[in-house]
Amino acid sequence: MNTGLVLSGGGIRGVAHIGAIKALEEHDIFPNHISGTSAGAIVGALYAGGITWQEILKFFKEIPIFHTNRFARRKPGLLDTEKFYDEFKKFFPNDDFKSLPKSLFITATDIIKGELVIFKEGQLIIPVLASATFPGVFSPIDIDGNFYIDGGVLNNFPVEPLITRCDTLIGSYVNALKPVQITDLKHSYNVLDRAYKIKSAAESLAKFSACKFVISPNELCEFATFDMRNIDSIFKIGYDSTINVLNEVGYGK
Repeated sequence: MNTGLVLSGGGIRGVAHIGAIKALEEHDIFPNHISGTSAGAIVGALYAGGITWQEILKFFKEIPIFHTNRFARRKPGLLDTEKFYDEFKKFFPNDDFKSLPKSLFITATDIIKGELVIFKEGQLIIPVLASATFPGVFSPIDIDGNFYIDGGVLNNFPVEPLITRCDTLIGSYVNALKPVQITDLKHSYNVLDRAYKIKSAAESLAKFSACKFVISPNELCEFATFDMRNIDSIFKIGYDSTINVLNEVGYGK
C-alpha cells in the first residue's frame, strides 16, 4: 500500500511533525511518499532520507537558525538562507532527490511570477531551503534564475502531489487558528496578520477531507513561529495528539 504523509509549514511548530512520525512508527505506519512545505519540507526531506525521528529532533535543536554569521548581506532578508546549506549537506551527501529512500515533493513560491512550484527531482537541498524561506526573515533563494520563498505562502498543506499516488493520505497540520478577541486586534498590522492566517487556515482545512486523518493540535497555536525555547513541549504535543487520533480511528496499539 502506498501511504502518503502531508506536512504543513509552521516554523518551529513543525517539530510536532517529528512527534507525529514517532507515534505513527510505533503503530507500524511507515509512509513512503512525503509532501511538505516550509518546516514540513525540512522534516519531510530528512524523513524521506531515512533519518530517524531522534536525529531529526536533534537537528532542530542544534541547527543555529539565528546566528550572526548567517546574516544576509546585500540581500532582501535578515538571514541568508543559503548559508544553511552545509548543515543539510551532512545529511544529504548526494544532494539529489533520487538518492532518497522515499519519494519526496517540496513546494516553494516563485516570488517574481507569483506561482507555486513543486520540486521532485534534481538537486535537493536548495529547494528544501527555498521552501523554508520565511518571507522578510530569510532571503529569497535563486534557483536557475528564479527566486523562491516559503511554499506556505501559496499552499501550506500540499496534498496535491500525493492524491493520485497514494492509497491513503495522512496529514500533519501545525497551524491551528488561535482564538482572539477584538481587543487583541489593536493595530492595522494585527488585522492584516489575522486576515492572512484566516485565509491560509481556510484553504488548508478545505483539503483535510483528502486525508484518512489529520493531526492538528490546537495547543500549538500558543507557540510563536520561531519559539526555540519550547521544542520538547511542541514535540510532545505532536506525539500525544497523534496517539489520540490513532486511537480514535482504530489504530490502537
